Amino acid sequence: MLYRLLMILALPAWAAVFAWRLARGREGVAELRERLGGRRGVRPEGPVIWLHGASLGEMAAARPLIDEMLARLPALEVIATVNTCTARKMLHGWGEPRLHARLAPLDYPFALRRFLRHWQPAAALTLENEIWPQRLAECAAAGVPVLVAAGRMSARSAALWGRFPRLARRTMEAIAFLAPLDEPSGRRFAALGLPPERIGAVLNLKAAALPPPPDSRELAALAGVFPRDRTILAASTHQGEEEVVLEAFATALAQRPDLRLILAPRHPERAPRVARLIEARGLHFARRSETPLPPAHAPVFLADTTGEMALWYAGSGLTFIGGTLGARGGHTPFEPAAFGSRIIHGPDTANHAAAFAALHEAGAATEVADAPGLARAMVALAGAAENDAIAQVARRALQELTDRQASPAELLAALARLAHLPALAPSGRFEKPGGRC
Repeated sequence: MLYRLLMILALPAWAAVFAWRLARGREGVAELRERLGGRRGVRPEGPVIWLHGASLGEMAAARPLIDEMLARLPALEVIATVNTCTARKMLHGWGEPRLHARLAPLDYPFALRRFLRHWQPAAALTLENEIWPQRLAECAAAGVPVLVAAGRMSARSAALWGRFPRLARRTMEAIAFLAPLDEPSGRRFAALGLPPERIGAVLNLKAAALPPPPDSRELAALAGVFPRDRTILAASTHQGEEEVVLEAFATALAQRPDLRLILAPRHPERAPRVARLIEARGLHFARRSETPLPPAHAPVFLADTTGEMALWYAGSGLTFIGGTLGARGGHTPFEPAAFGSRIIHGPDTANHAAAFAALHEAGAATEVADAPGLARAMVALAGAAENDAIAQVARRALQELTDRQASPAELLAALARLAHLPALAPSGRFEKPGGRC
């Protein structure tokens, strides 16, 4: 009841946001209709699975799972919902006719009921921490089982849920199966009311779903202007972090004019604001959306496109992982490690605590707390002789962690059982010797 009241009180704020986005051209009437659960297109004849992830990273990590589901059951259709237009555009770009991309309906009964009536999913599969109370309640009322893949529950989030124990228990009881991101997350879900028998083995989709290597010609062209050993990538940064990164880089550049920076905001639509920050620092820069490569006099390249993170990881000897300064929990270290980039990060790594712990135990990551610390790391580590060796240590440490975790086979088996679709049961692709499945 309290949650519903708070959401009702938030309606004027939602209306103001949508009005602003419509006025700015960020979203149109079609997008608003999707947010309100409006039907768009004819529902397919076959069974439907509702898959939801927050944005680009979550959906990219889930792609092998999506591919497997569609391959196992040719009649299956997937309605994939996301919170951002950028992620929806990425899903459309996959060109999969049985994957329908939409913006997620708002967490209001009227929007969710319209969505569920139209799509009639056999099950709902949500990724990581996208656990919305009203959504789960409406799924339960409609008889739609909800599964959570790589369920993440930080200590901070658990404490917040703990302030509303009745809401937490009702929400957790609506989850039919959960594969936690790590063991602490599993314990926190159980403490909040999720029956332990519904909790499966640890699963990290991002550990296994790495992007394919970049085009070798693109990589060589980038290296021609941004030499890899002197290039630093700030990956998936958020508001407030770009200021820190640019302050640090300006300080480092004064000491080492040979350094180069690739700045890749988490949400590319924020690029105009980030561009203004770079200009305010007096740094010459170029935008990837406007030119294939930066000119020789520009030490900063603003990576404001999507689908090219593999190129930036592979082309950078150092990677600062965004989301680790502030209170966002940090983004994945698996991708920079896989592409041989040495890792720098801030103090907040709650979203991938086990991975960062493994890196530090192996001595394969550097933590910084602020702009001066990041500047010192840039100056000291760019071009360091041991960088490639440390990157290999990082890769091995994370691979060992991944090998100890479950495959998605258990999740697929639970989905097949709960959705009453036996053909979705896992094939040998996801089997791991000695695993639980």
